[in-house]
Order: sequence, then C-alpha cells, then structure tokens
Amino acid sequence: MRDETLAIHGGYTPGSTRAVAVPIYQTVAHEFIDAEHAGAIMDLEAPGFHYNRINNPTVDVLEQRMTALEGGAAGLAVCTGSAAVSMSVLNLLAAGDNLVSVPQLYGATYTYFAHVLPTLGVEVRFAADDRPESIGALIDERTKAVFCETVGNPAGNVIDLAAVATAAHEQGVPVIADNTVPTPLLLKPIHHGADVVIHSLTKFVGGHGTTMGGMIIDAGTFPWAEHPDRFRALIDPEPAFHGVRYTSDFPDAPYVTRCRTVGIRNMGSTLSPFNAFLLLQGLETLPVRLPRHEANARAIADFLAADPRVSWVSFLGFPDNPYHQLGRRYLGDRVISIMTFGVHGGREAGITVFNSVKLFKRLLNMGDAKSLITHPASTTHRQLTSVDLELVGITPDMLRLSIGLEHPDDLIEDLDQALAAAAP
Repeated sequence: MRDETLAIHGGYTPGSTRAVAVPIYQTVAHEFIDAEHAGAIMDLEAPGFHYNRINNPTVDVLEQRMTALEGGAAGLAVCTGSAAVSMSVLNLLAAGDNLVSVPQLYGATYTYFAHVLPTLGVEVRFAADDRPESIGALIDERTKAVFCETVGNPAGNVIDLAAVATAAHEQGVPVIADNTVPTPLLLKPIHHGADVVIHSLTKFVGGHGTTMGGMIIDAGTFPWAEHPDRFRALIDPEPAFHGVRYTSDFPDAPYVTRCRTVGIRNMGSTLSPFNAFLLLQGLETLPVRLPRHEANARAIADFLAADPRVSWVSFLGFPDNPYHQLGRRYLGDRVISIMTFGVHGGREAGITVFNSVKLFKRLLNMGDAKSLITHPASTTHRQLTSVDLELVGITPDMLRLSIGLEHPDDLIEDLDQALAAAAP
C-alpha cells in the first residue's frame, strides 16, 4: 500500500465486532487461557497481550502503522518524544560508553545529552558541525551510536544521512535518526541508511496539539552480531529477561525487542491506549495536512523575505539556503513548514514580535494545525549557555515559526502588525 493508504489502514484488521475505527482497549491486562499460554506470551514465543505497560492492542496498531510508513521491521510506542530519545540511546549505552551527536538538536535533547547522560557515566561527543567527516572523526571503540535529527529543530539543517550512515557503518556503529520534523511522508531515513528511527508523535503526526507520544522503529538491518565486543547487551544472555539473546532469539528486530522487554518493561514510559487512539486519528489526515502546511509556509517565507523590517530568513525552500540542495536530495520538491527569521533590532526586537502576535500561538510545540511562534533563546533553549547556543545554531534574535493550516493572508496580517510593533 502507498503512504496515504497506510496512514489510514495500516496495522489494523477489524476483529469480531467488525469495528471500522480502531477500538480503545482501555484495560490494564489481558486474561491468559492457561499457564502454558501465559508462559508463551510472557516469553514472546506467541503473539498476544498480557500487561499493558508492555503492550496493548490499540497501541500495537499505531506501532505497526508507523513502522510500515518508515519501512522498518518493528516499532515501540512510548509516552513522549523525549522518552523515545532517552530509551533509544540507553538501550545501547552504559557507563563508560559514548554517543556521537550532531550539535543541531532540539533544546531538551541537547540538555539531556549534555547534562543528564554524563551523570550516568555516558559521554556525549558533539561534533563541530553536521558534516559526515566531523562525526566520523569522533567515533572510537566505546562509541555505541551516532545520533542526528534528519532536519534539525529549530536550526533547519538537513543531515546528509547517507554519508553519515556510511561514516558510522564503516566503523561498526549504528545511526539513530530523529525524523520528527519531516515525518515519513517526506523522508524515510531507513532508505538512506539509518538503523533506528525515532519520532515525537506529539508534533506533526498528532497534528492538533492535544496528545503526547513517541516512537522507536528498528530497521532490522544493522549487523549487531558482527560486532560482539561493542554490542554485548544484544548478543549475550540478558539477565533482565530470563537470559534471552536478542540477536539470535529475535533476529528480525533485536534492538527494539530489547527496548520493549528491558526498557519499557522496567522504566514504564508507556503510551496510554487513549493517546494512541488520538494519535491514530492525526496520522490518518497527515497526508492531506502536510501539503497545506507547506503551501502556507511558502507564502509566509516569501512575505518575510520581502519585508525590509526582516534581517534574515532561513527556509529550506529558498535556493540561497545552505541546505537547499540537501533538502532537494532528501525531500524532493517538498519543504518542511518550519522556518526561522530575525528582525532588525536584534534580540529585543525579536522578543517584541513574539509578544505582539495575536493569531500565532506563543507556545513550545510544532506541527500543530494552529500556527505557532517561539523565541528559542529564551524558551526551548534557554538552559543553554551562549557558547552552546552558537554550537546548536541559535542566534539571540531568532524566531521560529511552525506554520499551521489557517488562511495564509490572516497569518501574514498578524506578522505584519507584530513587525510594526517592533519597528514602528
């Protein structure tokens, strides 16, 4: 099936009730037939459900649908995008290991890498930039993964994913790619060499600013067993799950199976069935929402670029954008609906614009049906030092827009009056 069809039908076959909508299985647990049946399900030897911290029929449909859209082997839904970030790396790293990351990251991800993981004995090595050679140079024998955002939020950089994957794979290291911004409808990281794909489903997939969720998808292609000294957690008997060997007992998707049986089973970052249901509703309309997001974004970007009160605009659709060619390579003729800009007058003028909008919503999210604005240096990235801000690509005057589904003229009129307040 094509993406538009998968987004509506993927992963679901009506059961005995023949319900067309995916039912909400709001239950804590499922009854076993007998002891033998219980053991087979608990050991993952037979398909089924037992305790809903670990799996649930409603959540399972979401997992299957997102996995199909990304072209992966198996997926695990979690309660937030941040939970997906933390579980995706902790599934591989322990004290003494290191993670290599691009610097252009969402603020909470950067803070987690820079300040939380080190307290667990995990070193995060931030590359000087997002070039493959800068990333590859930091990999050593204790590196367990390379982490990147396929399109950075809010930096807007496009990673050369195929080249980064080559640099990592040549040294026996997998790539974890956060694909939240483009979604699988614009970019499928697994097709370009990513080994694990994660999402904040809170953003474009949910699409309405109502529901948090995250996703981890295993491509099922990385040769873990070929690197026994590096990935013992996937190869040796797992003491936290009765001695299974993930690469041999679950060869199709060993990585995400460990996420489920060790990660979510013991840390409990479970997505509720009701939230899974709401995210499925958003996913069904994603293919028709994204073109409207994009068309509106192009109109807003053109307005800002032509306005003398605006000092700069960063938008992937502009040929002078430094990532325009990479955008064309990985997104084709599509563009994301996130952009950043600055106004003459610097930080204070930018904050005045932020304070003066009336239609745009001042909040910490993106991918909403509603248009959103934020001032990253004082909101999403406010914990970062001036040195850190420069590293991740945040300037003091930067404003980030997430363009929604309203009429573009109304959005332009709102920005026009806010710009007038900053530069009367």
